[in-house]
Amino acid sequence: MSSPSRPAADNADDATAPADSDKLTMSMVQAINSALDCTMAADPTVLVMGQDVGFFGGVFRCTEGLYDKYGPHRALDTPITEGGIVAAAIGMGVNGLRPVVEMQFADYIYPAIDQIISELARLRHRSGGEYFAPVTIRAPCGGGIRGGQTHSQSPEGIFTHVCGLKTVMPSSPYDAKGLLISAIEDDDPVMFFEPKRIYNGPFHGHDNNGGSGSWSEHPLGQVPAGHYRIPLGKAATIRAGSQVTVLAYGTMVHVAAAAIRASGIDAELLDLRSLLPLDIEAVAESVQKTGRCVIIHEATRTSGYGAELVAEVQENCFWQLRAPIERVTGWDTPYPHAFEWEYFPSQRRIIEALQRTLAYH
Repeated sequence: MSSPSRPAADNADDATAPADSDKLTMSMVQAINSALDCTMAADPTVLVMGQDVGFFGGVFRCTEGLYDKYGPHRALDTPITEGGIVAAAIGMGVNGLRPVVEMQFADYIYPAIDQIISELARLRHRSGGEYFAPVTIRAPCGGGIRGGQTHSQSPEGIFTHVCGLKTVMPSSPYDAKGLLISAIEDDDPVMFFEPKRIYNGPFHGHDNNGGSGSWSEHPLGQVPAGHYRIPLGKAATIRAGSQVTVLAYGTMVHVAAAAIRASGIDAELLDLRSLLPLDIEAVAESVQKTGRCVIIHEATRTSGYGAELVAEVQENCFWQLRAPIERVTGWDTPYPHAFEWEYFPSQRRIIEALQRTLAYH
């Protein structure tokens, strides 16, 4: 079963996109490393900081080589104190730097919550626009690597609730680089969640731990070597369709694409890419066309990001809806050590949701 292909027109909104001849084959880890390298080379105020991001190159090697190229003052190793890391980054941001913080795992972000929510998110508003801190916080998220409950969480929904933050999650190396460059160059703080299940290879959306392979055989692994941006707040159409709209992001884009192929249903698949700001125009245009909507995310269901999407779709598309909006999510339980592929929204659960929504006439 092949991975989802992306129509060439999807990146037409990116005026800075280089020509195809300039593209290299990269994994998502390499694309993130390239984004950091590009921005650090172009702007001396950009630096990376976090646990083991310097000499070691990061727990997933996303910062590999930056210590040798830019030195210990721009590839900065920190103590194990997430709140202190974010606090230091805020101070740097106020004083003219653009820190890129790496949380080793999104699960470790909770000790930094007070600094992120109470300080970083509010700074521009608290100072009446006099001060701002352009801090990007990168966080490997999600499961599928047998990481257990302390290395597999998807907390993105928490941060979409916080005014003053932007929240992003890519699903491909191309998007990861273009979105990360936009995040670093943005004057507002950005939470950048990286689905580690697809860090090192394409994921074909199977309901088990198989399905990975080399990005060298994968069209989405073609990434421009130089600088380009993908605007925050712009969704991408992965697959056009007429019967139902499927909204997904991160790893779930690949699971949804596999389920659509297996179902034979003519579904339109949107990769949201940016959760806040949300591309509500693209969402509404698609749902108003199909009249049906299925929302998929890996995080738990109750008060998850899908609930916000349900509200947005209902408010913008009520008169065009032909069926109740469906949600397919992770279960409302701490992430399991075992049976994590039972926790994941599976092809089977997505196909059943597609069939239920099409049963309404």
